[in-house]
Amino acid sequence: MPHLLDHYQPLPAAMGSPKLKTVPKAIYNHLRGFPIVNGEHAQLSAKVQDYVEQSAALCQPDKIHIVDGSEEESNMLLTMLHSQGTIQPLPKYDNCWLARTNPADVARVESKTFICTENREQAIPTPKEGIKGALGNWISPEDYDTAIQNRFPGCMKGRTMYVVPFSMGPIASPLSKVGIEITDSAYVVNSMRVMTRMGHEVLDKLADNSDFVKCLHSVGTPANGKISMPSWPCDPERTIILHKPENNEIVSYGSGYGGNSLLGKKCFALRIGSTIAKREGWLAEHMLILGITNPNGDKKYIAAAFPSACGKTNLAMMNPTLPGYKVECVGDDIAWMKFDSKGQLRAINPENGFFGVAPGTSSATNPNAMKTIHKNTIFTNVASTSDGGVFWEGMEDELTPGVQITDWLGQPWTPNQSKNPAAHPNSRFCAPASQCPIIDPAWEDNEGVPISAILFGGRRPEGVPLVYEANSWSHGVFIGSAMRSESTAAAEHKGKVIMNDPFAMRPFFGYNFGDYLQHWLSMEQRAAQAGGDAPKIFHVNWFRKDGHGKFLWPGFGENSRVLDWIIRRIDGEECYQQTPIGRIPSQGSINLDGLNQRVDEKQLFSIPKKFWLKEVDEIKQYYDNQLPHDLPQQIGNELQDLKNRVEQM
Repeated sequence: MPHLLDHYQPLPAAMGSPKLKTVPKAIYNHLRGFPIVNGEHAQLSAKVQDYVEQSAALCQPDKIHIVDGSEEESNMLLTMLHSQGTIQPLPKYDNCWLARTNPADVARVESKTFICTENREQAIPTPKEGIKGALGNWISPEDYDTAIQNRFPGCMKGRTMYVVPFSMGPIASPLSKVGIEITDSAYVVNSMRVMTRMGHEVLDKLADNSDFVKCLHSVGTPANGKISMPSWPCDPERTIILHKPENNEIVSYGSGYGGNSLLGKKCFALRIGSTIAKREGWLAEHMLILGITNPNGDKKYIAAAFPSACGKTNLAMMNPTLPGYKVECVGDDIAWMKFDSKGQLRAINPENGFFGVAPGTSSATNPNAMKTIHKNTIFTNVASTSDGGVFWEGMEDELTPGVQITDWLGQPWTPNQSKNPAAHPNSRFCAPASQCPIIDPAWEDNEGVPISAILFGGRRPEGVPLVYEANSWSHGVFIGSAMRSESTAAAEHKGKVIMNDPFAMRPFFGYNFGDYLQHWLSMEQRAAQAGGDAPKIFHVNWFRKDGHGKFLWPGFGENSRVLDWIIRRIDGEECYQQTPIGRIPSQGSINLDGLNQRVDEKQLFSIPKKFWLKEVDEIKQYYDNQLPHDLPQQIGNELQDLKNRVEQM
C-alpha cells in the first residue's frame, strides 16, 4: 500500500495551510462523486455508506478519508496538523503535542447545547412560570432542521471529511455501543483515537448492517467566510450542539474544543447514552470507577459522581496513604452500569482515555496522572516551556530552573509577575488510559466490574460533612438529585457560585430530569427482581473549610481513610451513628492513624441546624422552580422527611 501521505493534497492557501511535500494520486475510489483518499467504500455497510453520502452531499468536502485507526495514519495526521500550525511537538516527552485553540473556543457551550424531541416535556422539565429552566435546552424538530440548514451546507469545502468508526467500551462487550463520527478536524480524529476504540475493527462489527449512533461534526466556516485563526478554524458565533435521541443522532457545528467536538464523550456517552440506557434498562452516568483492595485482599469497586474539576481524576488515580490499601483505576469520568442476571450492578468505562483538567494536577496531587501523560498525549491550552515541556498552575515545584514559559495564548509568562494564568483554567490533557500505572486489570472486561457503592459529592465549603451514608436507595437517589457544588471552568460560567448539579449530570441529561429520577428509583426493583441488591449510596465532601477559609480535611491520598470506612459499611460493620441527614461515621471509626495533621473531627462532621434548614429550603425552592410538575413523589417525600428530621434536631 502506498504511504498515506501520498494520497493527500495540501489544503487551500486561504486556510493558512503550508504546502505539504506530497505527491497527489490521480486515481481515487469514489463515493457518489467524492474521492476517497483512504480506505474503500466497500468497507462501509449500506447504512454507513448512506450516512456518509448524505453528510458529504450536505457538507461538500473535497475528499473523504475513512479512518483506520492505525499508527501510520495517526502519525500522518499529526504531521499535517503540525504543518498547519495547529499543534506543536513537545520534544521533552515521547510523541506529545500541544494545541492552542482560538480563545473564543475553550469550553463546553451549555447555552448552545440542545435536545430535540417532538414534545418539549420529553427533553426537559417545565419550570415554574417566570423561572428559567436550568436542566437542559429543548429545540423543536423544525428549528433543529433549520439550524442545520443554516450552517452545514458547504461547510467542509476545501477540507477533508474524516469518517471515524468508534466503539464506546470494549468492542466485544455487550455493554458497548458503536458510533460513526464524521468530522473535518484531524485534531478530533487523533483525539478520538485516544478517547475511544477506533478504526477498522469497528467497521467489521458494523458489517452486518447494524445500527450506530450518528455523529456529524464540523469546525464550521463563518458566514463571512473569514477564519480569524487559520490554525484553529471555528465559528464561535454560530456554534451549536444538537442531539436527537429518537434517531440516536448528534450534530455539532462551530467548535473544535473537546467536549463539543469529541462526540463520543459527553454527547454520546451521557446525553444520547442516557436515553438509550432508559430504553434498555441501565444507567449512563458522569462517574469515575475505581477498585480498592484492603489489607486482607478484599476488593471492592466504587462508582462516584462529582462535577467537573471536583477531584474525580485525583480520586480515580489515588495513591492511598493507609498502609496495605491499593487503588486501581477503571475510569475517571463516565460509567455505563447495568444489573446482570444475578442482580449485581456491573460497570464499564466506555472511554479509552483520559480527557483531564490540567491545572491543579501535579506530582504532589496526582502522581499517577503525571506518569500517564508523558507519552502519546495531546495537550490543549496549557503553557509550554523552553525545554520542550508543558506547564500549568500547580506545577511550580516541577519547573526546571532557568526555563522560560510561554502561556496558552503564545505570550511570554513569568511566575509571580504575569497577571493572567499560564494555562487556561479548562486546559486539558488527552492521554491513553492504558498508560496509567494503576489501571485496573479488569478495566476492559467485557462483562464490567461489580459495583458495591455509589458516591455523590461536590465542592461544599460549609455545612456538609466529610462523608455520610444514605438511609435507603430512595434516600440515596434524593441525595443525588439535591447535589450542589461550586461552579467550574469546564463550562462558560464565571466566578465561584454554589450551583445545583444533580447527579453531576445537569449539563448532560438526554431526557426529562423527572423521568431520569423515576428511572433511578426503579433500579432498586430491577436489582431485586434479579435476586440482588442495589449498591449502598454515600455523599462525600473533601472541600469543607473552617472559619479562616482553610480546608478541614487534607484530601488526596488521605481520602483512602474515607473509602476504608465506606468498605466497612458495605461489609455491614456497625461503625456509624444516625443523624437527621444520614449515617455518619461513629466517633473514632475513621482511621486517622499516621495522619500528619490534626483534624477537627467535631467540626468536620458537624451538622449545623441553621445551615441544614436553609439547605432544605433551597432544595425545595429548586424543586419547586425546576420540577413543579415532574418531581417523583418519592423524592418529594424524602425531602419532607429530611426537613422533619432537621427541625427536630
